[in-house]
Amino acid sequence: MKQNPYYVIKNPVITEESTIQTESKGHYVFRVDPRANKNQIRDAIEEMYDVRVMSVNTMNYLGKMGRRVRGRSGRRPSWKKAVVKLHPDDSIELM
Repeated sequence: MKQNPYYVIKNPVITEESTIQTESKGHYVFRVDPRANKNQIRDAIEEMYDVRVMSVNTMNYLGKMGRRVRGRSGRRPSWKKAVVKLHPDDSIELM
């Protein structure tokens, strides 16, 4: 199923840990649609940034419980993270 790559890839994750991974190993971290599989993520990254993807690893995160307000507990939404390894000759300029 071919999807718009901007629906699959939500945004890059720019944290201290992801920046270290990018500089040392060439891994890039993205927040993705929870329904997307690895093949869809690979195709979206290759189409959006015009790079060659070597591998994709995904992780699902359960939303954390929030504060109780007026007797009701809240919950942050669950999300999915993808760590993408690129070909050594390729790179992505995120900032």
